[in-house]
Amino acid sequence: MDQVIRGTVVTPTGSIENGWLAIKGNKIAAIGEGQAPDAASVHDAGAAYVIPGVIDGQTHAGSYGGLPGIGSTTRSAVAGGITTIVDMPYDNPAPLNTLERLEDKKAAVAAHAHANVALYGTVMPGQDMGSVQPLIEAGVVAFKISGFESSPTRFPRIAADQLLDLFEALAPTDVPLGIHNEDQEIVRSRIARAKATGQNGIEAHSSSRPLAAEQASTAHFLELGALSGAHAHIVHLTSARGFHLVENYRRDGFRATGELCVHYLWFDPSVDNALGARMKVNPPIRPGQIEALWADVVAGRVAFVSSDHSSWPIDNKFTPSIFDAGAGVPGLETLLPAFYTGAAQRQLDALRLTVEQLAERPAKFFGLWPEKGVLQPGADADIAILSLEPQVWDETKAHDELNWSPFHGRPFDCRVARTYVGGKLAWDGQAIVNQPGDGKYAPRLASHWFN
Repeated sequence: MDQVIRGTVVTPTGSIENGWLAIKGNKIAAIGEGQAPDAASVHDAGAAYVIPGVIDGQTHAGSYGGLPGIGSTTRSAVAGGITTIVDMPYDNPAPLNTLERLEDKKAAVAAHAHANVALYGTVMPGQDMGSVQPLIEAGVVAFKISGFESSPTRFPRIAADQLLDLFEALAPTDVPLGIHNEDQEIVRSRIARAKATGQNGIEAHSSSRPLAAEQASTAHFLELGALSGAHAHIVHLTSARGFHLVENYRRDGFRATGELCVHYLWFDPSVDNALGARMKVNPPIRPGQIEALWADVVAGRVAFVSSDHSSWPIDNKFTPSIFDAGAGVPGLETLLPAFYTGAAQRQLDALRLTVEQLAERPAKFFGLWPEKGVLQPGADADIAILSLEPQVWDETKAHDELNWSPFHGRPFDCRVARTYVGGKLAWDGQAIVNQPGDGKYAPRLASHWFN
């Protein structure tokens, strides 16, 4: 064997205390307890948990710095125990909507990536559906559109007629279609109303993008998905009501799922208002939703939990009005410790929920299972070692070249002690030790969410 890792190995059938995991090449060769096979190198993780590498199902690596942003984003990923990011298509200066742009992004992965990268695709307004099947055949794991136009060229709104066309093109496949779920007319009207009355703080952000706008977009999208027979996925729901709406469609036999971002499980604008624009995301973080959303996680209504990592520098937050501040927060190095800590603080089965929500479920959702998201023989050797050592998050030590976080100063119950990508040590607990290009393009394979 090339390597053996000792520790509490977390497998689909349970945890093996004093267990071992053997690696041959880039694959897991064997898992067991007792005497381990001979290996060229051995790492003893002690009492730490050896878990599948996290799959972050929603990141924006190229939204600010373009495709080279894959470098700093994936450096931060491996420092956070994330071995695969699923990157959104809205790159700067143009989104991933053609095979040519897919090839450009794959080349950027080969040049810059420290973690594996799976990719969303999209369509532009007026674009026909002829590009959809070629992108699927080239491995995109999902498609995404928006109900709200943040940019006419990079983040446009897709009208209902084209949305239905896209749903119908995807209906014969297992590929999900996700949406940024905000109703444009409601949001623009309410923002104008807030500005007219002089509201400028973080408390005006949620009220100007009300839950009604989010739910109107969500319901419209789910119904079009249901009537077309496609898999409709809401990439961020901010309320328990949203998850119950999705659950109603699923119970009726339709392919419908909803995703949760970890910041919605931690922050409340009525409590954390001192953060101001540092906690501005779209859709907004809602007051009074944290415990209800944790209940949705426990009940299985949440498909998986992601970071929605955005690569915006902090300067975009320093504006006189909340409406001019950039939306989005960094989150790659805080996803794993924040989720685990939040679950542990509520006396939940934190280890099981962490592996399910951050590894197993996104792997199955994006067609990466069982190569990724699980520790078992034959799977890729994408591994994180989670040590139950408390830490206080320090934004200045992040590896994303952004060095700011709404989690700054928050205590976590654990830290990422090591990360392996394809059997190669990527993070040793102190520094990034793998090379750009060690991360690989991760195409969609055979697994799917709905049978």
